[in-house]
Amino acid sequence: MLLFILGVVIVALGVAVSIGLHEFGHLIPAKIFGVKVGQWMIGFGPTVFSRKVGETEYGVKAIPLGGYISMAGMYPPEKPRRRRWGRRESSSDALDAELAAESVLTPGAVEDASVGTAASRTESASARSSTTGFFDTLVQEGEKAGDELDPADADRVFYKLSPWKRIIVMLGGPTMNLLIGIACTAIVLCGFGLPTSSTTIAAVSECVTSTATADQASCAGKDASPAAAAGVQPGDRIVSIDGTDISDWSTLQSIIRRSTGEAVTVVVERDGAQKTLEMTPIENTVGVYDAQGQPVKNADGSYRTETVGFVGITPQSTQQQQPVSAVLPYVWHNVTSVGNVILNFPDRIVGVAKAAFGGGERDANGPIGLIGVGRIAGEISASDQTPVAARAQSLISLIGGVNIALFVFNLIPLLPLDGGHVLGAIWESLRRRVAKLFKRPDPGPFDLSRLIPLTMVIVVILGATSLLLMYADIVNPVKLS
Repeated sequence: MLLFILGVVIVALGVAVSIGLHEFGHLIPAKIFGVKVGQWMIGFGPTVFSRKVGETEYGVKAIPLGGYISMAGMYPPEKPRRRRWGRRESSSDALDAELAAESVLTPGAVEDASVGTAASRTESASARSSTTGFFDTLVQEGEKAGDELDPADADRVFYKLSPWKRIIVMLGGPTMNLLIGIACTAIVLCGFGLPTSSTTIAAVSECVTSTATADQASCAGKDASPAAAAGVQPGDRIVSIDGTDISDWSTLQSIIRRSTGEAVTVVVERDGAQKTLEMTPIENTVGVYDAQGQPVKNADGSYRTETVGFVGITPQSTQQQQPVSAVLPYVWHNVTSVGNVILNFPDRIVGVAKAAFGGGERDANGPIGLIGVGRIAGEISASDQTPVAARAQSLISLIGGVNIALFVFNLIPLLPLDGGHVLGAIWESLRRRVAKLFKRPDPGPFDLSRLIPLTMVIVVILGATSLLLMYADIVNPVKLS
């Protein structure tokens, strides 16, 4: 039990550090570009600890399921007489608004709390008069751009940055997650290594069955496997096949697969001596796996199969350190895997709901919440059948995977995610370029607060999804294979 708790704590700390570094990814470029940053926080709710360094307060809040930085002026000030959420305000409404000395979380912070993914930004918010609508109150978060600034710092607001600077600030967080993911992957691949099939035989199928087994009783009335018939034994090391020297399992496998019905000469090393054997691969239907050893699925969700040559041997697995050049391709594979989950998110969530409320096994490659991640971490740490080094490798890999998921998720071009702010900056840049091209007046900053209603819809969806994943992780968690 203590090892289970230790695994949960290790990954929880890893995620907390990742969140903090994500926010530093926003904080550093924001400060470089001169934006006033009031807070850097991990978590939300009541402040547990904080310390002010310069003009920025750094701290930890009670519920560590997210993080945020507070940048002045996330949204441009409201223009007079602009229609807002179905009603028109006069300029005096904006000028005479009563200010409240309190801060409220942005929808992004709510999303952080429920999903534990995207970094959110908060600003000091003012409340309007009692007639102010709900959406207006949310928009106020960014509109008090200069109220807490000295007159000399009036230009130190986020919305006054050029679009490309805003894009750099908003991409700083996801980029930090990507760098953490790359670092964890490098440690796993280059430090610990990956299980790699060797040319030494671990097991020989006694007969040809749908599931390879050495159980003699299940082989009654069945033909012996080609390897068993040829006299191959566990512990044999394959030296060559049909005159081709074998230095890795993939070469051996490719020759066997394309040699269906053809006799091949195999040289094995046994007890220090070489023996020459002959066997004929037979036709067999097997699953298709990608470069990372994951089963490949068809468009309809079924597992892809192929018909290849088969002899009935299983290789021993050894831990082999990978070259640095293997790190980025491995990370890219994880990025595309997360992207595929997001693109098929509705179907995946339906699958989670069916597993949660109707039973059935959870998809190990589907969405998983923070509770599920913690549970997996605990199971890895508590596994007494796995060496300590292998458990450490798995925990580091898990933290790296979480960061890759955070990187991809935050790039979704919807508010309150970072990608939504990036899209807004790109749109503003395009508007200004078009205006300049046609010699029109500069349209000024694009007010992202117009998208608050859509943002709230996204927040509700993310919150509901988070609750579903939380429930599923408790009643029907993803099981380690």
